[in-house]
Parts: sequence; C-alpha cells; structure tokens
Amino acid sequence: MTKLTTYAMKIWQWIKINFWSGVVLFIVFTFAWVLLLRFVPVPITYLMIKRSVTDHGSLQYEWLPWEKMAPSIKVCAMASEDQNLPFHYGIDFNMIDKAMEVNKSSRKVFGASTITQQVAKNVFLFPERSYIRKALEVYFALLIETIWPKERILEVYLNIAEMGTLVFGVEAASQKYYKKPASRLNLRESAAIIASLPNPRKYNVLNPGPYLSRRTNEIVSLYGQLDGTNYLRELYVHSEKSLYNFRKYKK
Repeated sequence: MTKLTTYAMKIWQWIKINFWSGVVLFIVFTFAWVLLLRFVPVPITYLMIKRSVTDHGSLQYEWLPWEKMAPSIKVCAMASEDQNLPFHYGIDFNMIDKAMEVNKSSRKVFGASTITQQVAKNVFLFPERSYIRKALEVYFALLIETIWPKERILEVYLNIAEMGTLVFGVEAASQKYYKKPASRLNLRESAAIIASLPNPRKYNVLNPGPYLSRRTNEIVSLYGQLDGTNYLRELYVHSEKSLYNFRKYKK
C-alpha cells in the first residue's frame, strides 16, 4: 500500500466520522431551534433583513399573539393559501398533483407550497430558489408539524408574511392600511390583505386593480364555503376525520 493510498484512506475515514457527527449536530441544532420558536416570537427573518437593506424606509413589524388576531384573517389565510392546513402533515400531495396538471396547460406556474412550507422557508431558510433549499424546506416543514400545533403554524405565518413594502405581519398591515389593530379587522379587510400576498409589493390594498378586487371577492366567497370562523375548529382536530367535509374546496 503506497503512502498516497494510506493518506487517502485516512482522509476518507475523517470525512465519514465528521459527516455523521455533522448530521447529528444539524439535527440537534434544528430541533432545538424549531422547539424554541414554538414558544418564542420570531424576532426577525432573513427576508426582513434583506428588505431593510435594499428598500428605503423603516421596517414595520410587530408580533401579534394568536388570541389578538381577528378570526376572519385566520380563516381568509387558510381559504386562500392552504385550505388543507388542518389535515396535512406539512406537504399537501393532492395540491402538488393538481398544480402539476394545471401547469401542463397554463403559462402561469402554480405552486403547491403549504402554509407550513412557507413558514419553513421564511423563518428558517431563505426565499431564493434552489434544490437544496427545497429539500431543507421539506425537512423543516416536517419538523415544524411534529413540534408545533396547527394554530402556532398559522400564528407564525400571519406574523412574518410580507404584506407590503417593508410591511410584515397582520398587525403592521392593519395599522398601515386601515389605521387600526388587527384584532378589529373585518372580513372584507382581511380578505383584501390576504389577496395581496402573491405579490404584496405590487398590489395596492387600498387602491385595488381588477385582479386584487376579484381575488378579494373569491376569498370572501371561500370564507363562507368554509363555514366562516367555525372552520378554525378544524385546527384542533387531530385525526383524519374532519368536523366538516371541506377538503373538496380547492383554491
């Protein structure tokens, strides 16, 4: 055995030992990180920092506890973004199948990310697209679903979602657009804020164009189809049997 071969074997042994040590360390660290944010408000996200650097103005972000959010904003978020949030385990395979079928014949690409995946991306990762990020997104989504209850997932989502230029979360959005706390949002106002989420830096909540007006009306309609605030009870159902059979409604 040559010295070069011996040296290569030592390097390979070092890589194997440190690789598995790194995997264990990564799992322990991410588990602790997700567990911490199960109880502690999210202080800031990568996207908030990025916007603060690239945009002019001051960051508007104020954490709002679950119990102080208007029920209508919670239901509108699920109606528009993830109606199956109470039922899936972070990944909605039915929506993935539907998106793949739609994308075959549509110029506009439809995504199938759940609210859990969006939380994973925005809280623990970064928005830039890559296969590595997508894989980590799935990992964090499964970890979040394991550690957090459903209402916590929706609470975090509504607090950290970008809802305007340098505006993050429902409290900041409500104060900016309607000059009142998010606890007092009505159905129409809630639907308008959620309708802007595909591109909140483009759409104007207070001066909506045709798309935003149409989408707001659709969300109001979906809110009614989901039985309004009664649908929040689904977040506490821990079995596959729903109180209502609303999984037939798709956005």
